Amino acid sequence: MTSPDIEAAEQFLAANARVLERRRFERLFRGGDAGPVRDAVAAYRNRDGGFGHALEPDGRCPGSQPLAIDFALRVLLEAGAWDTALADGACGWLAAHAPAGGGAVFVDPSIEGWPHAPWLVAMKGEGEAGEGPASPICTGLLAGTLHAAAAQAGGPAHPWLSQATELLWSRIDALSDVGPYDMRALFWFLDNVPDRDRARAAMEKIGPMIFDGGMVALDPETPGEVHYPLDFAPLPGSLARSLFDQRVIDAGLDHLATAQLPDGGWTFNWMAWSPAAEREWRGCRTVEALHILRANGRC
Repeated sequence: MTSPDIEAAEQFLAANARVLERRRFERLFRGGDAGPVRDAVAAYRNRDGGFGHALEPDGRCPGSQPLAIDFALRVLLEAGAWDTALADGACGWLAAHAPAGGGAVFVDPSIEGWPHAPWLVAMKGEGEAGEGPASPICTGLLAGTLHAAAAQAGGPAHPWLSQATELLWSRIDALSDVGPYDMRALFWFLDNVPDRDRARAAMEKIGPMIFDGGMVALDPETPGEVHYPLDFAPLPGSLARSLFDQRVIDAGLDHLATAQLPDGGWTFNWMAWSPAAEREWRGCRTVEALHILRANGRC
């Protein structure tokens, strides 16, 4: 069984990562308080309740973005730093910017004119407001995170979440022409939506699509921008674990542990389009790798 070098990772983060990732590491691995994580997330908040300012490193605009909102909420959830006021403000932004039928677009037009990854392009719609269609990626990620938070912290679901959940169920019932990022987001939603029987049935239906569509690389040594079993089923309780043999998961965990670079950090396998984004993603990936490894008993 291979384990990571946590001390080397801490040194890498100290030398290279944002305050946010350093506070996340401190909270998760050094017994730190939740408050500094909450405060670090709140620094990226806008007056409109959303989050921007390159919190999600590929979208480097000040304006609020759905992916940045999910990043913020996921970090708060991960660190046990959930803040109802921040979450309510974020849901208010999502509701105010939802396309017809609910959910969230992939990219808000506020990104235009600011540095961003080439794949973060706002889609134009045909409605009166000109908004793009609901994105299964952003809608699935956000709904999954908010359902997970509701289960952890309790309280009623925001109206945006209720509408987004119905939208996702309808998309899953008629699912076709999807890519690996869509499936990863939908799996996260299924991992956390309250209707567990329906979630398990949906996973049985759509789970095999990642194999039929060649979306998953079972060999952890496969190079390039590919998606591995741990991308779809990172945690022992992930519904998608049923899709993979345990030996495949163990091999992926071994590879993840040994993927720690000599500088102590981890890297990523998609295009590094900006030095700043590359550095920030490496900090994110380092904390995420350690989190996954610990959740699976590897550190």
